[in-house]
Parts: sequence; structure tokens; C-alpha cells
Amino acid sequence: MRYACPVSSPAGRFGGVKPLSPALALLLVALNLGLIFVLFALPLGTRTVRAARLVSTRRDRVWSAVFPFGENAGWSGQRLDVQALDDPGLARIRLGWEGRDGAPIEHVVRLEDVVQGQHFSMRVIDDSSLHPTFWKDYIESVDLTGEDSSVRVTLSRTDRYRGAAFFVFRYFALRRELGKLKRWAETGEYNAGGLFEHPATQIGFAALSVLIMWPVFGLTFGGFLLASVLTAVVALHELGHMAAFRVMGHRKVRMIFLPLLGGIAIGGRPYDSRFEVAFVALMGAGFSAFLVPLAIAACIYALGEGWSLAATILAMLAGIAALFNIANLVPVWKFDGGQVLRQICPGPVSLALSSFVLLLALLGIGRSAGLPDSLLVISGVVFAILSLITAGTGIKPRHELKPLGGAERGALACALVAVFVIHASGVLWASARIANWQQFERQHRQPAGQIAGVSASTTF
Repeated sequence: MRYACPVSSPAGRFGGVKPLSPALALLLVALNLGLIFVLFALPLGTRTVRAARLVSTRRDRVWSAVFPFGENAGWSGQRLDVQALDDPGLARIRLGWEGRDGAPIEHVVRLEDVVQGQHFSMRVIDDSSLHPTFWKDYIESVDLTGEDSSVRVTLSRTDRYRGAAFFVFRYFALRRELGKLKRWAETGEYNAGGLFEHPATQIGFAALSVLIMWPVFGLTFGGFLLASVLTAVVALHELGHMAAFRVMGHRKVRMIFLPLLGGIAIGGRPYDSRFEVAFVALMGAGFSAFLVPLAIAACIYALGEGWSLAATILAMLAGIAALFNIANLVPVWKFDGGQVLRQICPGPVSLALSSFVLLLALLGIGRSAGLPDSLLVISGVVFAILSLITAGTGIKPRHELKPLGGAERGALACALVAVFVIHASGVLWASARIANWQQFERQHRQPAGQIAGVSASTTF
């Protein structure tokens, strides 16, 4: 269908969107790869996270809260109950976190170096949710010093780390736990949650992400709009994961926004089946697969009505959403595409073949969209590096996940193909619109700022 309608160039309408230079693009890729390596793969060895704070209360009150058999051991709700086992020093602790079966997670722990009212260490021997190897290097220690009116509390966690992400997480989690303990011991009040995951903080992180990306696209209104649309696309992608978690029965879900890196959707319990892993991973791009055709249709309608600003915003939304989500389908270990393929492919040969086919399809879409061959080669190398960096960084569950049935495997495979085709179509549609705008500007040979609002016949 053809529409004779006003076409506004993104450059002319918004004062010039600065294209990424090859050097800047390579720098951004290198920085992100380096950051991913540091966060998820850098061997840190055995490290100890330690935090201390002075608490204005009696030492026996604090000891009753931190020691597993203390009278107030359930002060935070993390420990539901503690049961001594036959073997001296062993105890079974029921935690306030939900396991894959909906029941509380249980730890079997060994208490060591116990000095009543002063010190103890604890190792996790068994876990009803995670494989015991996860805890083989973990030691938790508590030290109390001081007398009557105040006590100095020192908490430490020792473990072997691969990647800085979990190390940094443990550091801030320990500080928050100590702060909550101090407040409870001094006032008797306990507040769940924290400032980091508060909605206002996450909105602030999203705004910070826009400001970080704005100079990359150019310090113009058009660059600001592109950065804002990209941030919204990331949020919609994570919203799809969150919706999938709820469909699979998670009672609590949340989103953590990480400026520049993107976002993380977190469920309320561990995965229970391979279908759940694949479904949650696929629904990030799957949710946006419903939005991309709607954005394209709305853009065409807005063009027909002469709403050039709305049409350009919708075109940006459709194109960026399609590109971002199809990029998340790359067959890389930690990406959504890799997660889905690892669940639906029964063996290493089928996994390798399907990964190769999906990667070729992605590169083929990029070439059809007009991306330079050199950029496609670089992208393939980047994907390979990401696979090597993130391979084997998953956490092994205590028991094997429930396997996929034949019907579930087929349904997921069809869904993956459908989501890929929808986003591929969105990428090709957006690239065609960009090509039309560029051709229109070249034909008129005028500065971009002088062609806004000129009527032209555009094919959709």
C-alpha cells in the first residue's frame, strides 16, 4: 500500500542524530566486553567480605539474634526455625526464601569455634535448593566485642569468587543486613526491602541510563529521544520476563535496572523445570514481539494523518525494540537465545547445530538490513567471545530440573522461530525507512534541517 504523506527525516526533525563512528562503536563494544568479563568471569580467588558497626544495646541481645539457636534468631524473617541434629555442631535451618517446590529452602549447617556471646563460624553442608558444591568454600563468621551499653558487631563472609558481580552483591548485602540488625537491636523495628530496589531508585537508574547514552547519540533532542526510547525498550523487555515469572507461579518478581548494562528481572524462587527456564527467557523478546507490529501499524497510521513527530517516535520504538530483542536471541550462554536453545536441544550436537543456524540467521538479517560486512564479522567475533566469557557461569541446582516433553519442546521451538521472524521483520522494516529518508535527503541536496515537513510518496 502506498501513502502520500509528509516524511520527516530524523536528522531534520530533531536537529541531527549523530551516527556512531567506527572507533566509538569499537570502544563501546570493548568496554562492555571488558565489563562483562570483570563482572562474571574474572577469577578473584578466595575473598572475604567484612563489615562492622557499633550497636547501642546489650551484647546478649545481639547474640540472641545472630546465633542460630538464639531466642531472637528469627528477627529478620530469614530463619523460620532451627533444629539441632544428632551430630554435634550440625543444625537444620528452615529459611524464609521459597524453594522451587514452594516450600521453604532448608540448609544443613555446621557451627564451629563457638564462644558463647562472642564468636561463631558457620559452614553450609547441604542445601535443598542449590548443589552442595556452591557452598564448598563458604564460611560465615560473627564477632561481638564490647560490654553493657554498646557492642561492636563484625560480620564476614568468605568464599571463592569468579567475577566481581557476586562479590560486590555480597558486600552491599552484608552492609544492609548489618544496618537492619542495628536498627532492630536498638529500636525493635525491622523494615524489609531496601533503598536499592525501591521503585524510585530504579526510576532514577533508568533516568541515569538515558543521560549516559545521550552523548553517544548526540547532544540534541533527537539523541535524547533515541536514548529514552532505548531505555524504554530495555524496561519493556524486562517486563516481559517479569510477566513470564508470574505466569509460572512466582509470587514475587522485581526488576533491577543497571545503567548502561541494561536490566535484570528476578523471580521469587528457583526454576523448577526446563520449560520454565526457556519460557521466561523467551518472553523477554516475546512480549515485545506483540508490541513491534503495533508500533509499525501506529507509525503508518500517524504518517497517513500527517503526525510526523508521533510517526518518527513510533518508528524509533519499533526499530530499536526489534533490534534490541533480536540481539538478545543470540545463541550465547547468558543471553535469552542461548538459554532457550540449551533447554530445547537434547544433546551437544543438536545444540551446536541450532546455535550455528541461529547465528547465521542473525548475521543474514544484519546483512539484509544493510549493515557492513566488517561490522557483521566483528559481531560474530563478539558473540563468540561472549560465549567463552560466560560459559559455565551458571549455578547448579540441588536436583535436576524437570525435563521437557516432546510437545513442550516443539512449542518452544516454534515460539522461538515466531519471535525471531517478527523482530527480524521489524529490523528490515526500520532499515527500509532509514534508507528512504537518506535517499530523500540526497535527492534534495539540502541540509537536513531544511527538509522537515516536505511531502513525499513513501511505500510501506
